[in-house]
Amino acid sequence: MRGTRPLGVVIKLGTSSIVDEKSHEPLLSILTLIVETAVRLRKDGHKVIIVSSGAIGVGLRRMDVEKRPKHLSKLQALAAIGQCRLMSLWDSLFNHLRQPIAQILLTRNDIADRSRYLNAQRTINELLDMGVIPIVNENDTLAVSEIKFGDNDTLSAITAAMVHADLLFLMTDVDCLYDKNPRTNPDAQPIEVVEDIGSLVADVSTAGSSLGTGGMSTKIVAARLATSAGVTTVITRSSNPGNIINIVKHIQASRSPPSPASKIAQPEPSSNGQNNTEALLQASVSSSTPRSNKIPLHTRFLPSPHPVRDRYFWILHGLRPHGTLYIDPGAYKALVGKAGLLAAGVVDVEGVFAQQEAVRICVVEKKRSTPGEDGKLWEGTATEVGRALTNYASSEIARIKGHQSAEIPALLGYMDSEYVAQRESISFFSFSGVSRPATPVREIVASHEPAASRAQTPLASPGEEKGVVVGL
Repeated sequence: MRGTRPLGVVIKLGTSSIVDEKSHEPLLSILTLIVETAVRLRKDGHKVIIVSSGAIGVGLRRMDVEKRPKHLSKLQALAAIGQCRLMSLWDSLFNHLRQPIAQILLTRNDIADRSRYLNAQRTINELLDMGVIPIVNENDTLAVSEIKFGDNDTLSAITAAMVHADLLFLMTDVDCLYDKNPRTNPDAQPIEVVEDIGSLVADVSTAGSSLGTGGMSTKIVAARLATSAGVTTVITRSSNPGNIINIVKHIQASRSPPSPASKIAQPEPSSNGQNNTEALLQASVSSSTPRSNKIPLHTRFLPSPHPVRDRYFWILHGLRPHGTLYIDPGAYKALVGKAGLLAAGVVDVEGVFAQQEAVRICVVEKKRSTPGEDGKLWEGTATEVGRALTNYASSEIARIKGHQSAEIPALLGYMDSEYVAQRESISFFSFSGVSRPATPVREIVASHEPAASRAQTPLASPGEEKGVVVGL
């Protein structure tokens, strides 16, 4: 189509789209169509990434194992067996169309480490510039429960955000989202466009297959992550992968003429560091807009008009929070005004963490002068508004919270910074507070102070964070 620029397209395929649930045989008909679709997109000038599950499923077939085992070591062994055969299958299919591919295996630790995150970003972008289609999967052979993404829906969203993709396709066994379960409710209505995920009312009871780990709910979470980074996200049926091309053309036609661009990544940052570039694919389409019969049924999640990208996205979704800082409303107002977080604005600290580890930032309704019966220095609810990398360890912050910066040397015997957290190390989910994406992670609280901490006074073991609003 003339007058349209090439797009960055990420296609996520679950295990049920790659392997038959009962026989564990590869679904060659679907895989072949995916390959043809990806190559067609490449010939149209688009840059394509495939996030592929299926290693364990293929391993089950190779070893004639009937059911997915529960023990982690067996799953890792099957993943090691299946991954090489899965990539061999992809390479064989793409080779028929003379399309080179590459394998990228990631764990959450690769994302959490800033250097490895940037290396992965640069490698993927270089592959795309070379005309290669990267095939990304979680490194199940090495990943344990503490460092797993949990499902490839989340991995695909993080990958799409990492390379500033334009579109993320989450392929599933239904055409789109419905307001009710279409399998049990004949009057279920499709949801074609979602402008605000926070107000979404849809049936997400569809669970993942017996071979996979995802389901419709994980796709909603992935859509939250991707759209917060400015990526238009589409849910559509995996058995008709050719629909992707028609949907891409429809989205290209529905937006205003773009400015020339050659790469997926590298938008210009705003003066305050947090990228406020308008979403490239914000389409003026609502769920009530008549849909052409030529456009395949799908659900499209519109991107945020104020996307969070690069280091700010990494702070929010690449790192596992090790604790929580509770701040007063005045401190939050100052942070929104681009100031750093001072010790005077910190009401309380929870968790055990070292310097430069990620923490949650929660705003309390009202602080107390003395601890209440629950032991807290604040009352009411606390709303999580973002994440931060701290300049001080948890036990250090416990000693300086509520004090002026000038008092820090006397309290600690030194002062690394006047700020508990620099403004450039703080990232917010949403300034409006209406809805915010949450990276699904298994929270793990250390049982001792990390060696990197210089603090002398240990904190008591933290309890559950009751009263903290952290839901989806």
